[in-house]
Amino acid sequence: MTELLKSSLTRRTVLQAAAVGATGISPALRAVVYAQGSDAPEKKEVKIGFIPLTDCASVVMASVLGIDKKYGVKIIPTKEASWAGVRDKLVNGELDFAHVLYGLIYGVHMGTAGPKKDMAVLMSLNNNGQAITLSKKIADKGAVDAASLAKLMATEKREYTFAQTFPTGTHAMWLYYWLASAGINPFKDARAIVVPPPQMVANMRVGNMDGFCVGEPWGHRAIMDGIGITAVTTQDIWKDHPEKTLGTTAEFVKKYPNTARAVTAAVLEAGRWIDSGLQNKMKMAETVADKSYVNTSVDAINQRILGRYQNGLGKTWDDPNHMKFYNDGAANFPYLSDGMWFLTQHKRWGLIKDHPDYLGIAKQVNHIDIYKDAAAASKTPVPKDLMRTSKMIDGVVWDGKDPKKYADGFKIKV
Repeated sequence: MTELLKSSLTRRTVLQAAAVGATGISPALRAVVYAQGSDAPEKKEVKIGFIPLTDCASVVMASVLGIDKKYGVKIIPTKEASWAGVRDKLVNGELDFAHVLYGLIYGVHMGTAGPKKDMAVLMSLNNNGQAITLSKKIADKGAVDAASLAKLMATEKREYTFAQTFPTGTHAMWLYYWLASAGINPFKDARAIVVPPPQMVANMRVGNMDGFCVGEPWGHRAIMDGIGITAVTTQDIWKDHPEKTLGTTAEFVKKYPNTARAVTAAVLEAGRWIDSGLQNKMKMAETVADKSYVNTSVDAINQRILGRYQNGLGKTWDDPNHMKFYNDGAANFPYLSDGMWFLTQHKRWGLIKDHPDYLGIAKQVNHIDIYKDAAAASKTPVPKDLMRTSKMIDGVVWDGKDPKKYADGFKIKV
């Protein structure tokens, strides 16, 4: 092999070659098919904001592997510092799309997470894979799960502080739900603060909080650094819960529907590539660990994406409900009931004063028409029902049928 040929085999080229097995033919060679005629994306280059978290992977890999080209677009992943920053840049148009919290999109749409603007969820990027971490200090005093935390808080009275990542976001809702399941009112019995995901571990190290809820790899990183323990995974709170979305504004979808479709299809295909085998997951971990993306060591990412968990107290287990990016399309469908669930929790915790039109809002925000077209283009299976049934950690079943009753039915609420 000549030196010239060696130098031309860039990291991107090698990863594109690795994608051939998943897509059948190099994405770079198939760029023309989808991007012709009236279906051609109106905007050829798009900026997608992301926060340094493992679950940004399908957005990153769609770009790195060149899958985006197959659908006639070029994705520019843009690293952001906080969810508030992502919100602001989406709203003002600096970002076209974002890897973004489900509850943030609904919060902006309702005007409970900053300036009100009509928003859009195009797909769910992943299910599962977040965790609640308790500091080693309180774990050493016996607080290792919800029940023992409640016991410590009752016996050793002081102000306990827990961090989440955005007021209406997923991590806030997982944290509050988990605390309440043990009889802890997250607003009366504790103090909740907002910390950007990459800053969680550093803040716990200096004693700024007793616990936090965040996406990986920061839960595992706290264990590796010896400062925290995993008290619960979010998949134990709600198996196969919705997590991040591919989000944008309703205005963008209306103006650039083909672009929205193309980007959704590319990200769907990237998620399928990740989930298709061990080798691809390891390549993904190596890629997103880079300083351009998550900026951590590969070993902080590559265990939990395979379901290999440890809690920092000597317990290890294999979790079949680890982070899924595709799962035959089941991880990606924007179920109306998923969006409605976040609204019920926003009502429960006083972020919304009155009961909204739960189903009507979910139909506005979750663009199932765009998703179905993108699913067809990427050959992704689509479920028959727009709603799903889920059983939570406290045994309560959510099915979306009576959201008012569900939201009002919690013993602990604001």
